[in-house]
Amino acid sequence: MIALPDLGLGPAEWQAVRLSMRVAFWATLLSLPLGVLTAYALARWRFPGRQVLNGLVHLPLVLPPVVTGYLLLIVFGRRGAVGQVLESWFGIVLSFRWTGAALAAAVMSFPLMVRAIRLSIEAVDPRLEAAAATLGAHPIWVFLTVTLPLALPGIVAGAILAFAKAVGEFGATITFVSNIPGQTQTIPSAIHALLQVPGGEDAASRLVVIAVLIAMGALALSEFLGRRVARRVAGA
Repeated sequence: MIALPDLGLGPAEWQAVRLSMRVAFWATLLSLPLGVLTAYALARWRFPGRQVLNGLVHLPLVLPPVVTGYLLLIVFGRRGAVGQVLESWFGIVLSFRWTGAALAAAVMSFPLMVRAIRLSIEAVDPRLEAAAATLGAHPIWVFLTVTLPLALPGIVAGAILAFAKAVGEFGATITFVSNIPGQTQTIPSAIHALLQVPGGEDAASRLVVIAVLIAMGALALSEFLGRRVARRVAGA
């Protein structure tokens, strides 16, 4: 196993880093299929309520994050309409748990993911899809064999951007799941907590550096993988 550099971080700070990566990973992985479907619907389908769906998808970008977190608490909290069902039927509790942090991060990063994937799907020539359809291919097969491969650079970019956004999510997360060390305290909430206590500035600064490195790394990886996948698709 490769040892991670110390970077001067204490156990509690590394715990926040690991939890942030865990939350961002699951937030991105679980929201990606819905993100692809939503992006495809907005790019290719014409149906009543399409603009409403588009508005709902992008609503977290314009709402204050605290409002989004409060709405999540109302809906998915233990007394919420969905939260009560999840707990009583499946034993799943989201509020004040790391799983709730993943949900909040997924909601806040979803618009970035959908936008990147939608632009990539819209760039696919519809005539290629029509040609496959005229050969008798089922619409699902056309999507899987034509649209999806050609839109792959945007899907990769959207997933990585969503991951980076999920790592840095703060407002909705702290409102929905609070700031519990070891359970819901991610990098942003750990920085916020450290800045509230005397002498916490140094530890907060180290976490800021980690956050910047993760964000820059994600952006660089998104650009690199996007170009690499685009070259493979073009050469296929």
